[in-house]
Amino acid sequence: MKIRFLGAADTVTGSRHLVETDGQRLLLDCGLFQGFKTWRERNWQPFPVPPGSIDAVLLSHAHLDHSGYLPALVKQGFRGRIWCSAPTRDLAEVLLLDSAHLQEEDARRANRRGFSRHAPALPLYTVADAKKAIARLEPVAPGRSVKLGAVSATFTPVGHLLGACAVTLRGPGGSLVFSGDLGRDDDLLMPAPQKIAQADVLLVESTYGNRLHPREDVQARLGAIVRETVRRGGSVLLPSFAVGRAQALLLVLQRLKAAGEIPAEVPVFLDSPMAIAATTLYQRHRRALRIAPREATGLCDGVTLVERAQDSEKLTRARYPAVIISASGMATGGRVLHHLKAMAPNPRHHIVFPGFQVAGTRGAKLVEGAPDVKIFGEYVAVKAEVSHLEGFSGHADADGLLAWLRGFERPPRQTFVVHGETAASDALRSRIADQLGWRVAVPEHASEVTP
Repeated sequence: MKIRFLGAADTVTGSRHLVETDGQRLLLDCGLFQGFKTWRERNWQPFPVPPGSIDAVLLSHAHLDHSGYLPALVKQGFRGRIWCSAPTRDLAEVLLLDSAHLQEEDARRANRRGFSRHAPALPLYTVADAKKAIARLEPVAPGRSVKLGAVSATFTPVGHLLGACAVTLRGPGGSLVFSGDLGRDDDLLMPAPQKIAQADVLLVESTYGNRLHPREDVQARLGAIVRETVRRGGSVLLPSFAVGRAQALLLVLQRLKAAGEIPAEVPVFLDSPMAIAATTLYQRHRRALRIAPREATGLCDGVTLVERAQDSEKLTRARYPAVIISASGMATGGRVLHHLKAMAPNPRHHIVFPGFQVAGTRGAKLVEGAPDVKIFGEYVAVKAEVSHLEGFSGHADADGLLAWLRGFERPPRQTFVVHGETAASDALRSRIADQLGWRVAVPEHASEVTP
């Protein structure tokens, strides 16, 4: 067995792990790099092996840092199947089409306004490329094995996001488990991650490898923010991941209104076609959620769904207090940028980031207290209040990661800590070595190992 760490090694983004075993070349995840420019530039580099030589992709879940490079891989010659759970297949279709659309729009805007150094600016991939990748997605039921030559692949639900699964590869050369992103035991929407008994080789994520979730009641805190902001005549902007986070926010806002903790008359807008489509998918797959079916079907009760771009533009000019959920979650693109540009200079408003922010993104800069932020090629002053609600994160924290690892019946022969910033990955490595006594390492980007 040989593993090449082509992404999410030395960073928390761009998940791509190439496994060569028993005559198969298999890619675990195929994500976009996000965050710092030096990371994003990796998206434009040729794939390290000919994509046509890859037999299959095993997709842990639909978030773009795990799935967003698939259209580029297909564009470069990949012709195999992309295996994933059924909900992941449905969500990936929404996410990939939206990603392609945004990239086309960003390229057009850059060419029109001349703020790109490239002439002409081009998208990484197009909507047509995304459709070709989507056609290769193959759903598989959790617990059912897929035969890939001499290797079998099995998907195990791990919370975090609708459809998210760990991937287990088994063959004559041994077994490998890839955790994907692990969810929380107390997630608002998703059940706790299922344990896995055995692995010869383990790849485990470390997004929260060096910290614990704050002991805060996120519903109570968000309620207090909305009440105070509305009292002073401002609006609350929630930059949100369209898939997972937006649905959790809708759930909490419904519960706050039902409990009378925020005014029932305060309008709530869901300004993201992708989040609207994803919410429909959450309702369709509601049996996979931990909430009651009636709560799932009622997520959008009384919520104004903003589908058209012109209605979103009108919303940026609105003067009355409101709660606006808009994508993207780290303010890297999408409609939320127009709301940020309109709201950031006004101290009455409150910008609330519900969840993890990758270093180098606009969201991370705002959370860190940046006095201004660059949007559409110009700097915008930040006078609005900015808050960070880490309690909305869908990732297991350091203790949660250790608890999941303790579910293995015996230590893996080798464990690799991936998908984390340097400090987080090394902190988890240290805890695994000290508390579990396992053989563990943090791989470098583009490194190759034969465990």
